[in-house]
This record gives sequence, C-alpha cells and structure tokens, in this order.
Amino acid sequence: MTTDIDGTALAVFIFFFALVTVMGFVASRWRKPETLAHIDEWGLGGRNFGTWITWFLVGGDFYTAYTVIAVPALVYTVGAYGFFALPYTIVVYPFVFMVMPVLWKRAKDFGYVTAADVVHGQYGSRGLELAVAATGVIATMPYIALQLVGMTAVLKGLGLHGELPLAIAFIVLALYTYSAGLRAPALIAFVKDIMIYIVVIAAVALIPSKLGGYANVFASADAAFQAKGSGNLLLGGNQYVAYATLALGSALAAFMYPHTLTGIFASNSGKTIRKNAIMLPAYTLLLGLLALLGYMGHAANLKLDSANDVVPTLFKTLFSGWFSGFAFAAIAIGALVPAAVMSIGAANLFTRNFWKAYVDPKVSDAGEAKVAKVTSLVVKVGALLVIIFLPTQFALDLQLLGGIWILQTLPALVFGLYTNWFRAPGLLAGWFVGFCGGTFLVWDAGWKPLHLISLGGEPFTVYTGLLALAANIAVAIMVNALLPARATARA
Repeated sequence: MTTDIDGTALAVFIFFFALVTVMGFVASRWRKPETLAHIDEWGLGGRNFGTWITWFLVGGDFYTAYTVIAVPALVYTVGAYGFFALPYTIVVYPFVFMVMPVLWKRAKDFGYVTAADVVHGQYGSRGLELAVAATGVIATMPYIALQLVGMTAVLKGLGLHGELPLAIAFIVLALYTYSAGLRAPALIAFVKDIMIYIVVIAAVALIPSKLGGYANVFASADAAFQAKGSGNLLLGGNQYVAYATLALGSALAAFMYPHTLTGIFASNSGKTIRKNAIMLPAYTLLLGLLALLGYMGHAANLKLDSANDVVPTLFKTLFSGWFSGFAFAAIAIGALVPAAVMSIGAANLFTRNFWKAYVDPKVSDAGEAKVAKVTSLVVKVGALLVIIFLPTQFALDLQLLGGIWILQTLPALVFGLYTNWFRAPGLLAGWFVGFCGGTFLVWDAGWKPLHLISLGGEPFTVYTGLLALAANIAVAIMVNALLPARATARA
C-alpha cells in the first residue's frame, strides 16, 4: 500500500472527524435532561431511547470499525470461513427478540444499570455479581483496543504514521464521552451508519465494474487461494461443524457484552427492543457486502503488508481522493461510537459493582456519575496504552478469550429471568469451570478458538466457547442439585 499523504483525502477526513467531534460535545444538550449527574442519564441516556435511536446505537456499537477492517481481512485470508459472521448476526436477533425485552423489564423495574446488578438482584450473591462484573470489564478492554487497530489501519491508509494521530483521536473521544455520556455515541451513530452505508453500497456497485465484474472477482479469489494452498471460496466438508458452532457461540455471546446491554437498557420499552430485533438484520446485509471486499482484494492484485490493509488499500487504489477520505472517515468514526459505548459499559460495571459494592455503599447519585465518568477516561487510556506499548497480537488474543469468557456469564444472567431453580453457588461453580476450562482449551490449542473432539469415533472441530458453556451449565446443574435449597434474594 502506498503511504503518501493525499491532501484531498486528508482534508475530507478531517472535515468529517471535526463534524462528529462538534456533535459529540453538543450531544450533552440533545434531549437535555435536568442533570447529567446521575448514572441513569450519563450512562443510559435516561432510559428513553426510541426505536430509531436504539437501532442506530445498537447497530453502531455492534458493527464496529474493527468489523469493517477485520471481516474482509479474514475473507481475504481464509475465504468462505470468514463469512461465519453472517449466520451469527442472523441467529442473534431471534435471541434478542425473545430474551432482551424480559431482561430490559427486569432492569427497568428494579433500577438496574448493569448485568451484574441483575445477577445480584436475582441471587443476592456478591461473589456471583463480582464474577459477572469482572468478566464484563476484562472482556471489554481488548474490544476497545481493537477499535484502535481499525483506526490505525485507516490512519495508515491516509499516510499518517506514529501514535500521535491515534492519541489525539482518542483524547477527543474521551473528552466528549466524559461530557455527554451515552448521548454522544447515540447522536454520532446516525452520521457513522449513514456514511458506512454509502461507502459499502458504492464499493460493491463500483469496485466490481473496475475489476471485470463479479465473475472475475470470484475467479481471482479462487485462483489466489489455490496458488497459496490455503483458503477456499466455499466451505470444505470438515468445516461445517466448526463454522456452525462458531456462529452459534458468537451469537449467544454478542449480547452478553456490557456495551450491547447498555444499548438495550437505554431503550424506552420492550416493544422498542422487539422492533429493533426485526429491523437490525439490515446490518447483516451490510456485513455480507462488506465481507465481499475480501474477495475483491484478490481481484485487484493488492500488495499488502497486512490483511487488515485490504479495505483501506482498495479505496485508496480504486477511488478518487475525496471518496477515499470519506470512506476512511466513516471507518474511523465507526471506531469512536463503539469505543465510547464500550467504555461507558465498563465504567457502569465498575461504578455499580465494584465502587458501590465494596468502596462506598452510600455513594450518592452524583457520586456514581462522577466515578463512572472518570472510569470511562481510565478505560480508554488503558486501551490506548495497550495498543501503543504491547504487540497487536496481545489484544487479538485477549479479544479471542474475551468472547469465550463473556459467554460464561449467560447462565447467571439469562436463566434467572425464567426460573428460580438455579442458585448462586451452582452458577458460580459453573462460571469458574467454564471460564478457566475455556481459557485452558484455547491456550492448549495454540491460542485458537476451535477444539478437536471425537463423537462416535468421528472427529469434529467445535468452537471452544460452546464446549466451555456446556461444562458451565452441567456443573451449575450438578452443584445446584446437590446443595440444599435456599430462598433466593432479590435486592
């Protein structure tokens, strides 16, 4: 990829980045509450976001800059296997339709702000609450760092090197998130998603015409995979189980993350969530089109230092400077929205389930908001330092583990919505086995998320997160059955 600075592209990029920066600070006056000195207002936008705001907010933090960069990069590298994100984002919405309105009502009725609040309220266990909260925080940190990876790829495409541009972008993000809370990413998400839709539709319409049509795109990708001896245009027979379990496990984990739950808790009703579960698959179509850019990279004969450069290089090579700048701005803003929501989700967890639980149980509403604001700053600075001082692979490995870890909170968070049979000791034991066992299996497989098992003498490759979840649930049932029944507490 050429790394010369294109003045036109850089000017367009700076214009849109400045636009959303202004919007981020103005957001504190948007749907203005009586005060932002309350965690419900700062961290959940007052819990009154309607259908469209929720649609843009959840879509905005679910489909991130790293998604825009990493999914085409994965397809570019391995072919059809990289499309696992499509069935995953189809499976997840029925789950959202059925479970999230019930969870939202529980949170609304009792004033819960985080998943760990819900768990503590259901089971009255500080230990289980701490496990869920700690898992949420450590699973979210590398996710934020990966947004920086996506932004780094864009800045590199613009010819901007070094950590200073990245640091400036995240300092700006940190300041307007501190000022406006969830209202900032909610407002910016409108601009971000409209830009992303324009970029992707233009790309899938125009790029193939420059590369000899879709027939040539697929033929070129197939030839490239055969030449290097890895990757396939279609799934191989031995990949079906791995593909399906990876999609299912990812779907179950997706709405256990603090940032996706923050969007759910900020909705104004269960009906709003159900409407979004019906409308959000529009993003899946967008994701499928994005993934095709990986195949287009082969047809364009790109020379890349890293697969993560495939999307920036396609735009820089095949489009005019102004549109490249527009596309790069869309992707960079696509990093800011989810990073803001993720840091708010992590800050809410720290405030409610660490600070209030162990440090200052009588903290005031204003005190909670202040702790959350400061924590959101610390979280973003931490993610920035990880990217600057540690190898990118470190963040990638942690993100891989994060998906497996957060999946282990599902029994504690979801089962209690439908039954009072489970109790805290069983769920805590199950979480421990799933968390530690999943981590061991990933380490044992050489930091890969798939594990080989044998059923009836036949070998199958299965997503490690689902294996860990199965062990988690089995242990929770056994311990629960062995322990004497005790009344559950709802705080």
